[in-house]
Amino acid sequence: MNKLLVFITICLLTASCTKDYLKKAPDEDLDIKKVFSERKYAESFLSSAYHNVPVMLGAADWDQRNPFTGACDEMEITYLGAYSHLLNSGAWSANDYYPDVWGFMYEGIRKTNIFLENVGQVPMDEGERSRWIGEATFLRAFFHFMLARIYGAIPIADHAYTLSEDYTKIRRAPVDQVINFIAAECDKAVPLLTWKVGGADQLGRITKPAALALKAQALLYMASPLWNGNPEYVNIKDNEGTQLFPAYDKERWRRAAVAAKDVIDGAEANGYKLYRSASNDPVRNYQEIFIERNNSEVLFARNAGEHSHFERCSNPIGFGGFSIFCPTQELVDAYEMENGMQPITGYNADGSPVINAASGYVETGYVADKHPLDYYPAGVRNMYVGREPRFYASINFNGAMWKGRNIQFWFEGLDGRKRAGSDYCISGYLMKKMVNPTSDIFQNRFSLNTFIYYRLGEAYLNYAEALNEMDGPVADVYKYVNAIRDRSGLPALTAGLTQDAMREKIRHERRIELAFETHRYFDTRRWKIAAGIDSKEIHGMNIGAGNSLQDDNFYKRTVIEKRVFIAPKHYMWPIQQAEINKNNNLVQNPGWY
Repeated sequence: MNKLLVFITICLLTASCTKDYLKKAPDEDLDIKKVFSERKYAESFLSSAYHNVPVMLGAADWDQRNPFTGACDEMEITYLGAYSHLLNSGAWSANDYYPDVWGFMYEGIRKTNIFLENVGQVPMDEGERSRWIGEATFLRAFFHFMLARIYGAIPIADHAYTLSEDYTKIRRAPVDQVINFIAAECDKAVPLLTWKVGGADQLGRITKPAALALKAQALLYMASPLWNGNPEYVNIKDNEGTQLFPAYDKERWRRAAVAAKDVIDGAEANGYKLYRSASNDPVRNYQEIFIERNNSEVLFARNAGEHSHFERCSNPIGFGGFSIFCPTQELVDAYEMENGMQPITGYNADGSPVINAASGYVETGYVADKHPLDYYPAGVRNMYVGREPRFYASINFNGAMWKGRNIQFWFEGLDGRKRAGSDYCISGYLMKKMVNPTSDIFQNRFSLNTFIYYRLGEAYLNYAEALNEMDGPVADVYKYVNAIRDRSGLPALTAGLTQDAMREKIRHERRIELAFETHRYFDTRRWKIAAGIDSKEIHGMNIGAGNSLQDDNFYKRTVIEKRVFIAPKHYMWPIQQAEINKNNNLVQNPGWY
């Protein structure tokens, strides 16, 4: 308020400022009453709430609010300014401001609260008003979940706070209450929304399946070991003694399974289905999910427009790119062979792989002939031969064909470190998934990009996981995991698996099917396995060596980084110290000071 008074005073004393003020268009000075007196202003206000849905594609950029892809075992980001480096080194703290997920999400929540409290005043069609209320209700729930998944228990903001309220009384609600609030908000939104929206100008707007998917995902997280009876969290209480994380309840898995099945049944009854390409080629079936906008599998996506920086980060330097998004050797090793077998079953003490000879995987040598469907060209290393189709849709490797030529990641190659500046392909791999091969950086020609938050394939795996945890590997568990595998040309799972064995199969399937979609970071944490995964060295190829495609020196597994993960501290983010300084009732997460 003081800043506003100073500004007004300066304007009154400055002729040019006064003239500028008098030149303002009629809609430049709007208060809440004016905004909600006309439809066009109210719609713009709702659009501003949509703005707080993070873009996520640019995993190296703080304003995309996605440090998660680079802070798990999927990827190393070479841009030194990426926040993921602090997470990987253990150097992050409660004093960090960027990427400010807390502030950005609560900003979105306040927008939705103001909208919901005032939209009833707008002169407009009642059917459209109802849909807008559904959209804003979803967004309020969505923003709460974006906070809960990194902080756990958070304050629930179900109304727009006024200046007369005592902000120091705001407290973190127990995490099960937060998730119940999110689920209830989704239940309120569903009947107000449509199954689909029409017209190019409507793409990205909230629909029924988006609300169903958010509810299912939130309940899956609530049922998982991190929040559901975690013995390390039993003593996390606020300063009034309220326990912020509940005792174990197996029925949470049932609730999550029912919600995920509701997504599947409702979506499929209204025209959604697993995407398959026109040719039904397994590589294209998977690759095109993330390129063909608004396809049959997408339940909710964030439109990013022509995201040229994402395309540059994803392309090799010889194609005008920055070689920023570098998958790890660990992820590459996780992709199955085309026969559905694991090529690598573990690692020796020196980091060398334990090779499953029965899978047909060969680490050394080079292939004489190209793949009949051009999945790989002749001459590439045998370690990239005979892999499952999702590998070829997701990973650009040394020698792979890309935009008309072979990629040259070796040191002296067109895409190698010798030709790079500070940014270069550090692992010998680049993310291919989500990257449009028709974009041309040199000609400044880019495609329209989206980031998919919810899709039917994820719902299949959510349902399979929750159902297996509740009832074991019953028929529906096999049905939905095998549907995912069949779409990508893989054989069905072996019959007769135990519950534990099926759990590992589902977790593996999620790692591959949902790679680079930010699920891996949260999956390893909600399963409480991150301490054993993100506290190790990560590897890539020996990018500092080699002068040809078939130089053996390049293909030596090399340590990229030794990562740090301290349990239980790093399972949740710290609440910003600046927020706690303003309100001591916001107790900090364990391990953070």
